[in-house]
Amino acid sequence: MRRDGSLTFSVNTARLHGALGPLEPFVERIDMPTRPSTKGIPARGGVGSGAVLGRRALNRALLARQLLLRRAQLPAFDAIERLVGMQAQAPNPPYVGLWTRLDGFHPDELSRLITERRAVRIALMRGTIHLVTARDCLALRPVLQLVLDRGLNTIFGARIAGVDTTALVAAGRALAEERPRTYADLGALLRERWPDHDAAALANAVRALAPLVQIPPRGLWGASGPAAHTTVESWLGRPLDADPSPDAMVMRYLAAFGPATVKDIQTWSGLTGLRAVTERLRPRLHVFRDEQGAELFDLPDAPRPDPDIPAPPRFLPDYDNALLSHADRTRIMDDKHRTLVFTKNGIIRATVLIDGFVRGTWTIARRRGAATLTIAPFALLSAQDRAALAEESVRLLAFAAADANTRDIQFAPVD
Repeated sequence: MRRDGSLTFSVNTARLHGALGPLEPFVERIDMPTRPSTKGIPARGGVGSGAVLGRRALNRALLARQLLLRRAQLPAFDAIERLVGMQAQAPNPPYVGLWTRLDGFHPDELSRLITERRAVRIALMRGTIHLVTARDCLALRPVLQLVLDRGLNTIFGARIAGVDTTALVAAGRALAEERPRTYADLGALLRERWPDHDAAALANAVRALAPLVQIPPRGLWGASGPAAHTTVESWLGRPLDADPSPDAMVMRYLAAFGPATVKDIQTWSGLTGLRAVTERLRPRLHVFRDEQGAELFDLPDAPRPDPDIPAPPRFLPDYDNALLSHADRTRIMDDKHRTLVFTKNGIIRATVLIDGFVRGTWTIARRRGAATLTIAPFALLSAQDRAALAEESVRLLAFAAADANTRDIQFAPVD
């Protein structure tokens, strides 16, 4: 801490990765005013006083680590590792997510990472497709195998009963390495050998039990293509890490999303039983409490900005992990707004942050060379917030609809 009360936070991902693979040092600095809490409840063990962190304190900590307090001057590769990947069910959200976080980001930068095989799309946290760097893919995939196993057994277990999964994985690997295949193609070919079983179940069993990556053109900006898959080993030319470390993964999570409870870490990862990991790490962590008394674990030198530091308006894309990585999401979104963002069919809408919190949703519609950005606020906006959001809207349209002949911004009426 400096004399002026600002905090300098340095993240060395080589240190935080630990068993997540040999990394080149990457240091990103954030200087911002901090104001320690004066309230405290004793915490059990660990470093720290057990000070209480309120909702705004947790919000500003999350925004700082998610690069949402101000745009960072970072390469996309480093930002993706800083965030421990980006959820990527659809191809374009990671591009918008990087644009909203990075100064001067251009979509070609991420497309190159994918075509050069430095970044990949693969099922990881929560069993969902994530965009991660190649080395994080090799490190995280084996740690999260239990998540994929549980999802397979829950959804498809009865439909693959009696199948020799060792033989199934070997056959699936051979087919995917022969040439990249969609799940439909893979399932149809596997069903020739296991005709009494469902093709979709067979393909999804291979997806869960063998590490499959989606290959380009899937995931490239402005391109289209089927979700074709091959194995990680075939695509990257390297095996998965032989000694996966949940401890290193938890430390990475805290750097990107902390302070956090054990339930938060489990919500983000999809893993259970992580209390044992946090207990092992407790001597190395700072321990706080939230306003309900739950323990919050954090890295001792991580940024925890002043709760009153201004937060600029930001556009988050669909499925952004800032909304999906805590059991208690009130640090960024009111519970009353969840149904407006999280739909019944599993879609997580693109959102607008005002003063650091979700205050609306947004969409861009394209028609005959025109692009219209529609913002649907949950409540009336102040004139100042509306003007700041309109200014940010111009930048979003210039990025996401650069080829449009005309661009328009609309505010939907508040219900």
